[in-house]
Amino acid sequence: MRVLLVKTSSMGDLIHTLPALTDAGNAIPGIRFDWMVEDSFAEIPPWHPLVDRVIPVAMRRWRKGWFSPSTRADWCRLRSEMRAQSYDLVLDAQGLVKSALLAMVANGQRAGLDFRSARESLAALTYHHRHTVNFYQHAVVRMRSLFALALHYDLPATPPVFGIDRQQFQTDTSAGDYVVFLHGTTWPSKQWPEIYWQQLADFAAARGWRIKISGGSDEEVARAARLTAANSSVDLMPRLAIGEMASLLAGARVAVAVDTGFGHLAAALDVPTVSIYGSTNADYTGALGASSMLLSADF
Repeated sequence: MRVLLVKTSSMGDLIHTLPALTDAGNAIPGIRFDWMVEDSFAEIPPWHPLVDRVIPVAMRRWRKGWFSPSTRADWCRLRSEMRAQSYDLVLDAQGLVKSALLAMVANGQRAGLDFRSARESLAALTYHHRHTVNFYQHAVVRMRSLFALALHYDLPATPPVFGIDRQQFQTDTSAGDYVVFLHGTTWPSKQWPEIYWQQLADFAAARGWRIKISGGSDEEVARAARLTAANSSVDLMPRLAIGEMASLLAGARVAVAVDTGFGHLAAALDVPTVSIYGSTNADYTGALGASSMLLSADF
């Protein structure tokens, strides 16, 4: 059985989907997936062994110029490529109008969330098969439930298995024991105060740990530089691509994160991870993993 999965972003959402692929592989012998994903996250789907082919799209860029010659050319290439392949099922796991439009390009029966379950109800109009999934539960459970309904198997009661083999990432074995601070996040309201990171760095350094820290934006790089200047045990890393950060995390003894995609990745890699949640609800989007701990502000 071959399934096209449409789940384009974000990093945390993609990682939340991986256990559902594991469930499907356990329930349906021989099932394989192609995955349509935003091009900036194209490194992630191949980490799961059931993904054969990654189909990168650029919806974020296309939306800035729907009628530009380059966008029209990209869209025509995508349509031509997708019409050449038939699927047993096209599963839109995003539940947005944009993802529904992408699913419509492919050959196959389309399935997704129903009007009450999808984040954008209009998306459900495009599916041949619609499924009800309770919105008020963890995103990993939502994805596992949708896959089980769409592919007709019982939802497993087992803990989620992300299916990422840490051995596929090259790690620096000479780096010794180190902790990674994942301080960068998209919303200012999800950030942890810088003074707390400084205090945590002092705590870790006093116990003989090295601290690795990086940043993905100018603001994050500046914060990382200040933390490095304040403590000789902090190593400032360059800006790292997704695969490079995966390698850094795979070799870490511990990660400390705010609500960020790399925090979800650390937990999925079974790196002992402490995730700090403030403005977002960890019950719905908390980083899950066999060695993951969540600390939430009580408002």
